[in-house]
Amino acid sequence: MTNKKIYSLEEAKRRLENYCAYQERCHSEVEKKLYEMYLSQDEKEEIILHLLQHDFLNEERFSKSFARGKFNIKKWGKVRIVRELKFRKITNYNITQALKEIDESEYLSTFDQLAEKKYTQITEPNIQKKRKKMADYLLYRGWETNLVYTKVSELTS
Repeated sequence: MTNKKIYSLEEAKRRLENYCAYQERCHSEVEKKLYEMYLSQDEKEEIILHLLQHDFLNEERFSKSFARGKFNIKKWGKVRIVRELKFRKITNYNITQALKEIDESEYLSTFDQLAEKKYTQITEPNIQKKRKKMADYLLYRGWETNLVYTKVSELTS
């Protein structure tokens, strides 16, 4: 038998409130945490309802914060942000709202800076391999295919 802590309903509520207050969370992260606490289905539903009513849990706020953070800090493109939000079971409406948080001119400016910086870092003498490395890097980070290939040809010509 494993030594799993058994939580009362109130203890679990307080722990989840702290969990959500520390950082924005989505429903799937909260559900995973509740699953790890070995609570009954009724208790889980009551806790999620409590978190929603007291504004600890808000998917739209989470998705906007997620998109801003991943773009500003990790320099992810919209494709990667959308993929990650879908993985977290965020609705299409909330994904659309989240993408509105990213200013289009700032988006393109960040893309140009990131591409030019990466281009100077790649020391590959073979131009084809250099193009591939650069395209792979930008696509992995979630930038749109048309932007990536246009920029790669621009920088390598």
